[in-house]
Amino acid sequence: MIEELHEEKLKFLEEKANQIRELIIEMLVEAGSGHSAGSLGMADIFSAFYFHILRHDPKNPDWPDRDRLILSNGHICPVRYAAMALSGYFPLEELKTLRKINSRLQGHPHRTTLPGVETSSGPLGEGISQAIGIAYAGLLDKKDYHVYCITSDGEHQEGNTWEAYMWLGKNPLPNLTIIIDRNYIQIDGITEDVMPLEPLKQKLEAFGLHVLEVDGHNIRAFVDAIREARSEWRRTSVIIAYTIPGKGVSFMEKKFEWHGKPPNKEEAKKALDELRTLGGKIISEHQ
Repeated sequence: MIEELHEEKLKFLEEKANQIRELIIEMLVEAGSGHSAGSLGMADIFSAFYFHILRHDPKNPDWPDRDRLILSNGHICPVRYAAMALSGYFPLEELKTLRKINSRLQGHPHRTTLPGVETSSGPLGEGISQAIGIAYAGLLDKKDYHVYCITSDGEHQEGNTWEAYMWLGKNPLPNLTIIIDRNYIQIDGITEDVMPLEPLKQKLEAFGLHVLEVDGHNIRAFVDAIREARSEWRRTSVIIAYTIPGKGVSFMEKKFEWHGKPPNKEEAKKALDELRTLGGKIISEHQ
């Protein structure tokens, strides 16, 4: 079972989330391409996963009993790479190779290139179906690992996503938890302008899913939601995590223009200054 969060561990996770954000900025400015907004927005959740929730071993990434984390919206992979490096999957220096030729850290994750990455992702809308297959295999093999699938709100405009939910309505998988990054943006604008998703919670419940809603930047609340999802033994749980795209960098927050745009050197310096100031506040708040 997932342990409750004590104050000292919560401080540690918040500090790691801020460090992840700093690494994201450094990676993106070095690469000169990549996705800023969604990567920054998911730092708290990835900190919670890699440093508290997941049963995993960075030194043995193919451990058969590990939990599986599927990233459906692969374009936010900088946040995953940063969390993986900090937890010991590969050296921090390798983060600077993001999107470079022959790098293991491509602009969308590649399963056979980087140990610890469960699936290749890029085409949106496929992750939930992939996670279903992995979770179903776990049940057939009588394994007790849990499968988590992170998916974006924008890719819920893909029909394959709803076919997967339809399958789960008939074949509930309690060893699968889906997390939707509800940040309301996609590359062309605001999701509700491009193709409205609301009422999202009610739609998901209509498919027979157990749906929770949480502030994706409140690590304690997110961990509690995961604990509740894990205790639901009859249905697949979906957590709608409300996040702010570009979180932590004032000039990026809530702006869809930063969906697929990296900062230039001047913008990166400003972003890192803000994040380092925020890091100092995190430390002082817990003293």
